[in-house]
Amino acid sequence: MLNVAVIGCGVIAQQHLRGLAKLDNARAVAVCDVRPEVAQKTAETFGVPRWSTEAGELFADPQVHAIILALPTNLRTPLALDAFKHGKHVLVEKPVAMNAAEARALVAAQGDRVGACCSSRFRSFQAAKAAADHIRAGGLGTIRTITCRAVFKPADEAPTSPPPVWRLRRDLNGGGIFVNWGCYDLDYLLGLLDFRLTPQFALARAWPVPDAFRAYAAEGSDAETHIAALVTFAEGCVLTYERAEFSSLPPTTVWQICGDKGSLDLKMLLPKKENVVLTEPRAGGGIQSRVLWEGDEGGWGAEHDAVVRDFVDAVVHQRKPNTTLEDALLFARIADKLYESIDTGAPAAF
Repeated sequence: MLNVAVIGCGVIAQQHLRGLAKLDNARAVAVCDVRPEVAQKTAETFGVPRWSTEAGELFADPQVHAIILALPTNLRTPLALDAFKHGKHVLVEKPVAMNAAEARALVAAQGDRVGACCSSRFRSFQAAKAAADHIRAGGLGTIRTITCRAVFKPADEAPTSPPPVWRLRRDLNGGGIFVNWGCYDLDYLLGLLDFRLTPQFALARAWPVPDAFRAYAAEGSDAETHIAALVTFAEGCVLTYERAEFSSLPPTTVWQICGDKGSLDLKMLLPKKENVVLTEPRAGGGIQSRVLWEGDEGGWGAEHDAVVRDFVDAVVHQRKPNTTLEDALLFARIADKLYESIDTGAPAAF
């Protein structure tokens, strides 16, 4: 039985605790939050026997085997380093860290412990596994383009309660929409390629929340709600990327990987039909499309259960998790260079 402590008792911690409760080889033995009333209430709600306001005392406890860090990005790295120092396995929320330097420090510190990142949520499902298997078998040939364009419309009604302060603050979260959702997009697309890409150059532009949607962002927000970017790789392929929220763009979603032998259209966000569509040359001329995989992945919430289950399974069976800290470092490196390009107005070299 793997004994797990969850550090941070906010919204995402509730998902982790629900996921742990469904497992028969792991259990939550403690929760921690600097707000004692929140920690106590969370422990009572989920039947966790222990609560604390001091993460260090849980790291020092030999009866705690693994840690889930469910806190804002700017708080996680020092805690993860301390947990590794005490020999704990660690699952960190997404994005992996504030920047690549922090991510490298995590990789260096983990030793023989399992270190994993929650950015793998949408790559935990059968659709993604079917796509990855097809790519590994050479079905797409040499990869040319990796594409994501994801635009979601603002909620029909402006929020009546204050939006989360950390969500669009570069000093608290490392960035805006790109680190919030780009970590999922790139984990999904680059993970299907086994993270075996070497970035060369990055060019990006980004825009903050427009005045028309100012109520959707907390006071003091300085990070982007719309980003457009290009990344080239030494292997000869190119990533084109656009994400937007709180914008006047109409909603659209595209996740696509194209090679010289075929292309895959993917649905990262758990649809119930045509999850993966393959398009390839047709004998005699033209192209043809067919459904490579489709099915019901379990609906919203299943992605949270999957990442906890994968982490526990990786610890119990001594294997790599879906997204290791080293895998997640690739995203952090790309994020650093995209923000460098945004800040300087020029391409950034890796």
